Amino acid sequence: MCQNFPEPITGERQHRGSPMAVPKTSFAMVQTANRVLEPRDLPIPDIDEDSALLRLEACGICGSDYEQFEGLLRTPVPVVPGHEPLGIIAKIGDRAAARWGVDVGDRVAVETMISCRHCAHCLGGTYHLCDERKIYSYIPTTEPPGLWGGYAQYMYLHPHSVVHRVSADLPAEVAVMFNPLGAGFRWAVEMPETRPGDTVVILGPGQRGLASVVAAREVGAGTIIVTGLEADADKLALARLLGADHTIDVDNEDAVRRVKKITAGRGADVVVDVSSYATQPVVDALSMVRTGGRVVLAGVKGFKPVEGLVSDLIVMKEIRIMGAIGVTSTGYRSAIRLLESGRTELPRMHTHDFDLADAALAIRTLAREIPDDESIHSCLIPEF
Repeated sequence: MCQNFPEPITGERQHRGSPMAVPKTSFAMVQTANRVLEPRDLPIPDIDEDSALLRLEACGICGSDYEQFEGLLRTPVPVVPGHEPLGIIAKIGDRAAARWGVDVGDRVAVETMISCRHCAHCLGGTYHLCDERKIYSYIPTTEPPGLWGGYAQYMYLHPHSVVHRVSADLPAEVAVMFNPLGAGFRWAVEMPETRPGDTVVILGPGQRGLASVVAAREVGAGTIIVTGLEADADKLALARLLGADHTIDVDNEDAVRRVKKITAGRGADVVVDVSSYATQPVVDALSMVRTGGRVVLAGVKGFKPVEGLVSDLIVMKEIRIMGAIGVTSTGYRSAIRLLESGRTELPRMHTHDFDLADAALAIRTLAREIPDDESIHSCLIPEF
């Protein structure tokens, strides 16, 4: 991807929206080391004809934020984290406005990936696998213009960004769920081609597991089963509220045996693993899925080997296994449509709003580091 930064706009343009007053600096939380987030005022850049400036309304927090916070992803520092941004277009160039179909004052959801638009993956339609892709929140502040993440009041939108208009009628903490719900649609529906009547097993009741329940139910899955730990009792209860037919506490029950019982020995049509770090769910998925079924692996395991994996099960059952990384536009669009329709109980997943300055607390709460407090879905809300 070309690293040359474009020249700023030199003239004024007429926008649909009312002009927004933009300050010279943006408050941001900057990660400077493992588990260290520092408040800083960063300069707000000029934009050119192809870029824009986003005024953040909310930024979602997920497990990847914790991995970045801990240093497990080996991302560069200093960096402004935050890869689930929702906000209002504050400034935009003419060509960007025409290309994205948005203007000043419009609310948009921003996709995580920035692709190059010219490699074989981009030209072949798999832009999320771009050979030169960049990811918002993982670009250091030393790379101009520095405001590359959602833990800030303002964020720069690269010309190769993909944005989606979102209704202003939704509360920000609900609209920002476009990201986990988009993952639910891509991982639990699009990739495994889930059809009406299918039995779907979802391994892990976190944000994306619960979003997968909603997505699978939306397309008419016949039976939805969700597994989790004993400590996940509240999340499993929420899974049932969101549409799961059965939940399994794997600490106190044999999950494979229970799935076989529910399916009368046939197994599930689709198994989606969204659990983090535990490798046993990968082994279990091969036993839970029916002959000719589909398995989607979306939960990262820290590059640990999977002990006990029997590859002959894949061969003898002709299991189709897919790895899933990221979300693409079709998933995001399905998520936004459903959120705007008001037909989902997914907002019940939202448990916490945090001030931008409390970003470290938000991450630690999600990671169950705060006694007697646990979040399922949370977001940062900047103050202005």
